[in-house]
Amino acid sequence: MIPGKDTQAEKNDVQKEKFGSFALFDIEHFLRRILRNWYWFVLMLFLGYAISWVYRKYYAQNIYSSNLSLSISNNTSSYFTPNQSINFIWGQGGNQDGIYLKKMLLSRSHNEFLVKELNLFINYSTKGSIKSTYLDKDDSPVSLEIDKKHLQQINYPITLLPKSNGTYEVVLPEEGQSTNLYSYETEGFQNINNYARPSNKIIKVNEWYTSPNLRFKLVQNPNATKMALDNIIVSLNSVNQTVNDIVSTIGVEFDKEIGTIMIISKSGYNLNSTVNFLNKSVNELQKKRLEDKNIVNKNTEVYLQGNLDNIRKKLDSSAAVLNYLKTSEKLYNIKDSDERSLAKIKDLETKKADIVSKLSSLNNIRNTIQSQNFDKMIATNAAGFEDGFFTATVSELKALYAKRQEMASIYKPNSEPMKEINRLISEAKLGSNNSLKNYYTKYYDEISKIDREIANADSDLATFPEKERKYLDAERGYNMIESTYNSLLSRQNETQMNVATNKSDITVIDPAKNLGQGPIGPNVKLTKMLIISGLLLLPFLFILIGEVLDSKIRNIKELLSATKIPLLGVIGNNSNENMLTVLEQPKSSVSEAFRGVRANMRFLMDNETEKGKVILITSSIGGEGKTYVSINLASVIGLSDKKTILLGMDLRKPKIFGDFKIDNKYGISNYLTGEVGIDQILNKTKIPNLDVATSGPIPPNPSELLMSQRNIRFIEELKEKYDFIIIDSPPVGLVADSYELMKHSDANIYVVRHEYTEKYMLKMITEKYHNGEIDNLGLVYNDYNTKQGYGYGYGYGYGYGYGYGYFDEDKNYKEPLLIRIRNKVQVLFNKK
Repeated sequence: MIPGKDTQAEKNDVQKEKFGSFALFDIEHFLRRILRNWYWFVLMLFLGYAISWVYRKYYAQNIYSSNLSLSISNNTSSYFTPNQSINFIWGQGGNQDGIYLKKMLLSRSHNEFLVKELNLFINYSTKGSIKSTYLDKDDSPVSLEIDKKHLQQINYPITLLPKSNGTYEVVLPEEGQSTNLYSYETEGFQNINNYARPSNKIIKVNEWYTSPNLRFKLVQNPNATKMALDNIIVSLNSVNQTVNDIVSTIGVEFDKEIGTIMIISKSGYNLNSTVNFLNKSVNELQKKRLEDKNIVNKNTEVYLQGNLDNIRKKLDSSAAVLNYLKTSEKLYNIKDSDERSLAKIKDLETKKADIVSKLSSLNNIRNTIQSQNFDKMIATNAAGFEDGFFTATVSELKALYAKRQEMASIYKPNSEPMKEINRLISEAKLGSNNSLKNYYTKYYDEISKIDREIANADSDLATFPEKERKYLDAERGYNMIESTYNSLLSRQNETQMNVATNKSDITVIDPAKNLGQGPIGPNVKLTKMLIISGLLLLPFLFILIGEVLDSKIRNIKELLSATKIPLLGVIGNNSNENMLTVLEQPKSSVSEAFRGVRANMRFLMDNETEKGKVILITSSIGGEGKTYVSINLASVIGLSDKKTILLGMDLRKPKIFGDFKIDNKYGISNYLTGEVGIDQILNKTKIPNLDVATSGPIPPNPSELLMSQRNIRFIEELKEKYDFIIIDSPPVGLVADSYELMKHSDANIYVVRHEYTEKYMLKMITEKYHNGEIDNLGLVYNDYNTKQGYGYGYGYGYGYGYGYGYFDEDKNYKEPLLIRIRNKVQVLFNKK
């Protein structure tokens, strides 16, 4: 049975299926195309390596990073250095003081100070033959000192070329001078009149160079530089842009185990620059932190000193009154006095004086908050309490007021952001007021309790004469003022001690250092892989797109799966100059393939009838080998001692006569029009049992002639004389003539050409076959390239193959590389 031949029952079952539908993508053929084009991938691989090497050597700018670790120890509360207690206000967790410091490190004000302090808006580099290298200020033998009162052109490269005797030639670009210049005083731009390009000039160190768009002088580096530079390129930048660039390269992280340890990193094109910046940045932060901590203590010291001066006056006045009573009234020693009651009253009044003093400090704190004058804030210990919650709340309130002032220049008063910041301020104020309210309540309750105890003690002294009581009242007043004075003096001493012993709560653990760290970027390996992968992807994409857009038949297995039409045979590539392969190369694999087709045809026909068998050969379009198959199939049948005739019924495009060297003056078209008789169109060939009837001249009405009754009778008459009638018919994809002729044929052969026939062209013939409109149909796969491997896409081995010493082609055959490798691997594994 022919492989793929369906029984009638099977055909009825599959008629409901959708035939003629091919897969959009043939993965097997795609992989084979990749293997055939291996040299493109090798070329792209070498090209990718070359490009990545040039990039790394001449264009990649190394990025370096340095780190600094510090510890934050927050032992005292400060309104300017918020501590952990702020977490209770907003429900936050983590190191809030560290977050505050992080914001300071990344703040514009802090980094702008560093930019101006270190002149970081001046950039240094040097250029080799191709690549530029960024320099630190200390790497250059000279640095620039600009005149900030003079307008300067930024982003304008200034080239310094070393000359003899410590001089340098200033070389400016040929083009690019601008009239829009930058002022480092106002940090804004100003326009000036047009001017000619400043000429190059040789200047000495400390000599000013002046032009309409620049004014600077060179300053000698006090330290000897290790690098010998052929040129130094200096470029100025605006303060704002420099700050933005620096902030984007700073990273701040917290240690996972100890949250109070911060790790600060800075990346840049020069390692020394990152090291110097980090150390300077943290040094300034330490100074600022110490100043912030001392502000409150100094405010408290001033406040307490003012109260002490006032109390001192009251104390002096009270002492004068008491001395007067002692000298004039002689009351310095009262006999029979109640010593216990007097001592108790003195102790109570001392406590009351201390609480009154704390209340006075508490009033000062409350008034400062209400007036929003936070720079005059005093320490809470002056009011007798240490409350981290209150301190953090005031610090947050101060920050919120500053934020609202900043937002007021951007948003309208009734906008949602302003409403939100006002809501946060209200919450913070409520939190601070509630804290103060608790202390007010506590102090007033204590004073009330003391007053009641003093009143009870006074009742014991009610029996004293008026004169003695007058002295006792004066003495009690003096003692109370003295207690207040001593309390204030004690707090002042404590505040002065804090100021004297205060130090920054930021301790550097590991300063930034140049330890020869390697670059952190760019990722040369990743870039190399991306370049190589991208180049390798190009041929892959070209092949992929070509495969997706390619709609030609390339896979026998897919052809049979989609059409469900039997395969009669696979014909290899014709290496002969003409179509007579069977006659001229009878021992070739192609000739043997035609013999296989001849043998398989018996499965399509009814072999019980005695009349000649009509075999119609057609295809989708011209060029698929329909005529080639017709000639060689007729030849192989004729050589098998069967009386055969080949009919050239493709009247629109006659071909057969040329290969057989037959005159095409008279042919089938002449016979069908009645011009000649049947004997005049029959031609003998080299094969005794093979005759040929050519098409003849091209008629004006080929379809009518082919479908005429005369043509039908012509075929019936030939069936009486010949065993096989081979009809080379027109392509069914172009005209419908062949469909009519198929009604009178015993077998129909449809030729499909490898990598030529379009998939969509098979849809019509497939549908007609499965709908029962065409019977006894088989496929011949033509022009198959055997170098792709035998049995490619199909497992039955049609088309045979070279390499077995059996066919004529074997003497020139050389197995493909992949086949040779496969065979060697098989031999290796089959060894015992």
